[in-house]
Amino acid sequence: METPDALTNPSPVTPIRVFVVEDQTKILKNQLKLLEGHPELTIIGTALSGETGLEEVRRLKPDVLLLDLGLPRMSGIDVTRVVKAELPSIEILIFTIFDEEDKVLEAVKAGASGYLLKGTPADKMVEAIKEVHAGGTVIQPNLARRLLKHFRVGEPPAPAPANTQQPEPEGKKLSTRETEILQLIAKGVSNSEAATMLTLSKATIRTHLEHIYRKLEVTNRVEAVTEGLRKGLIQM
Repeated sequence: METPDALTNPSPVTPIRVFVVEDQTKILKNQLKLLEGHPELTIIGTALSGETGLEEVRRLKPDVLLLDLGLPRMSGIDVTRVVKAELPSIEILIFTIFDEEDKVLEAVKAGASGYLLKGTPADKMVEAIKEVHAGGTVIQPNLARRLLKHFRVGEPPAPAPANTQQPEPEGKKLSTRETEILQLIAKGVSNSEAATMLTLSKATIRTHLEHIYRKLEVTNRVEAVTEGLRKGLIQM
């Protein structure tokens, strides 16, 4: 039989288990300092190289891996590729800088779930970790705009001959709400922020994103925004 305390004090939420890989000791210490004191998270380990990080991730199996993209020898891209192949349930959040755009694109293809610029405030870091752990994707607005350049989104698709143009199939059309959410994520808004802005639950936002991905035949936010821009559904 449950005691009165058990009835009035619900079990605490299990913290998200986080592992951090960063080859610069000073930056690593700063990241850990920023994440201290947040009960939603627990840092289960750190590593200064991709090789050591991979060994420890295999052993500890964290929920979220915070990974420096510019690691020597075994790069963040290589680590991402191996982790997603062996332990696909682990979400990977990349730390990057502006001049690593090409590497970030490779990390997208390798399976990274999100991206943060180095120097991101602590509250944004925690929110991003919670976002990817919940199945979302995190792209900072400025980085999203720069990434989109690689997809040549500024060039409209070549028009089909008038007699061969077909209307969008009904099942492929985005609803008004889906278009609204796609426009928000194009601006770098997270699932949580979109939920607050639209007075919806995060689960509802995730469901809408799944519908958007299916209709646009894409697999992530960058591709969804790119396709939305290409089709003229949204604007930057």
